[in-house]
Amino acid sequence: MTMDTVYGAAQAAPTDYNWLRLLRRSDRRRLRIRPAIAYILRALGLLAAAGSSAQAAAPAAIDDQAVIELRQYTLHPGQRDTLIEIFEQNFIEGQEQAGMRVLGQFRDLDKPDRFVWLRSFPSMPARKASLEAFYSGPVWQAHREAANATMIDSDNVLLLRPAHEQAGFRLDGLGRPANDAATGKAGLIVATLWHLQEPATPALLKLLRTRLEPQLRADGATVLASLTSESSPNTFPKLPIRLGENVLIVFTAFDDAKAHADFAARQAASADWQELDKRLHAYLKGEPEIVRLAPTRRSLLR
Repeated sequence: MTMDTVYGAAQAAPTDYNWLRLLRRSDRRRLRIRPAIAYILRALGLLAAAGSSAQAAAPAAIDDQAVIELRQYTLHPGQRDTLIEIFEQNFIEGQEQAGMRVLGQFRDLDKPDRFVWLRSFPSMPARKASLEAFYSGPVWQAHREAANATMIDSDNVLLLRPAHEQAGFRLDGLGRPANDAATGKAGLIVATLWHLQEPATPALLKLLRTRLEPQLRADGATVLASLTSESSPNTFPKLPIRLGENVLIVFTAFDDAKAHADFAARQAASADWQELDKRLHAYLKGEPEIVRLAPTRRSLLR
């Protein structure tokens, strides 16, 4: 299926009397200001200042990675570079203007007709709103036919969330190459998918934090993110997702394919890794799936 179906008991914290700081907090923590207090603050110029500050900070919400999609497209033979060109010229900024973050685009090194990409959303309601805006908007409508012509299937999509509070992709300091930038140096990103017998349990997530991620780093990998299945209903059914799947996915980075091969060799010879692998298999349906990804020219993750 192509995308043609898309229309397109702790102690209480001390009282904080800094009104300006309190007013700048997110909506979930913002004070409910009584009219009389609002009048005084407005007279002092503080309410307007807080409002303008909140407005300026709003775009940062795009990097709240509460929901992440891993999308793997099967393309017609020889069409991957065509789709990448269409995507990088038109769909990155178009989607981000609609409120989502395009995290990365990749060539699957082991499947020449597979295009893989990641995007994130601050929440499930934000996902619905952003997808409705983009797929009914002018950018997608102008280029959908050319993009769909490259695709055999675009339904291989996993809906994910960070596996723990610090498990999302760190984007600080990353800059996306401009449209006219030359191809720069990029490393290798590896997605390891563990297919689980059931949704990730607290015991598995503890094993991830305390053993798996540290072991991967000790063996020479840079851990980029650890994600697990998001079980919320798909509120944008025009874009199907894989239902009933429970996965744990860890994204790691290496300088190049040789560095990854050396890492794999160290794992194979490591008694610590063998013991950890046995513990992981108690949660799994089968062997892990390893996807080697080469970032495209404009991928944010490199």
